[in-house]
Amino acid sequence: MDFRHLKSFITVAEELNIGRAAKRLCISQPPLTRQIQQLEEDVGASLLIRTARGVELTEAGRVFLGEARNILSLARLAVERSHKAALGKLGRIDVGIFGSGIFGTIPKMLLAYRQACPEVNVVLHSMNKGEQVEALRQRRINVGFNRLLAYEPDIVSEVITMEGLYLALYESHPLVATGDIHWRELAGQPLVMFPSSTRPNFIDRAIELCKLEGFEPVIAQEVGDAVYAIALVASGFGLCIVPESATNLRLPGVRYRRLVRDPLPMVDLSCIYRRDDDSAILQSFLDVGRTFRAE
Repeated sequence: MDFRHLKSFITVAEELNIGRAAKRLCISQPPLTRQIQQLEEDVGASLLIRTARGVELTEAGRVFLGEARNILSLARLAVERSHKAALGKLGRIDVGIFGSGIFGTIPKMLLAYRQACPEVNVVLHSMNKGEQVEALRQRRINVGFNRLLAYEPDIVSEVITMEGLYLALYESHPLVATGDIHWRELAGQPLVMFPSSTRPNFIDRAIELCKLEGFEPVIAQEVGDAVYAIALVASGFGLCIVPESATNLRLPGVRYRRLVRDPLPMVDLSCIYRRDDDSAILQSFLDVGRTFRAE
């Protein structure tokens, strides 16, 4: 069945006059009449009756008019949705997230993406770095957020933002009374560090900065993520070096102070994705991330 014939039939049914319908469709009357006849042959029923004033719908014609409108409406919807899918604005995207990042930049970027692509279903998966890389390779996620990714030939790491580093302290610690804390003041302090998973990671960056200041850190405990680490700080177990996003995690008895040295210590928050993934939905997500970074 030709969609043009459906459109012609709907126009005739609305005008109830072959001449006026032909004028609306910008064709002559004979080809329009042939289209209606062909449509009636396809349907196997008379759809129109000629009268002195024009045409009238048969009972079959009235039923078919409603269905024809539905068919064309569905066809238009299919075109619109396919176009959105081609632009990466429709479908599903699976995103890997991790501990400390979820307290800051990641939710803001996800909100910006939802506003830009409201018809994309965003599914979040909590994974450490190694799990994200494996899930990318197995195509279980489209993109992940992480830090300090070691070189992987098949994985791209694209920086979204750089964060300053802070020290989480329990409120009775003497350093709470100071303002910014110089990195060398961490010498001899018991430190709770995270994450204890795939290396290199945030722990290695913190240890590297300690060594640049001329001392070996005292590591009291390694834990899985920022929540566990800051919970231990709240109990007085030790101090914890955290990225700025983690300072949004507020627990009773915990205070945050900025860590300084020259140059100012920073850590990345990056999107990671498969190098060979050229899907429109990933590109739409990365476009939002690049805009977010630029702003």
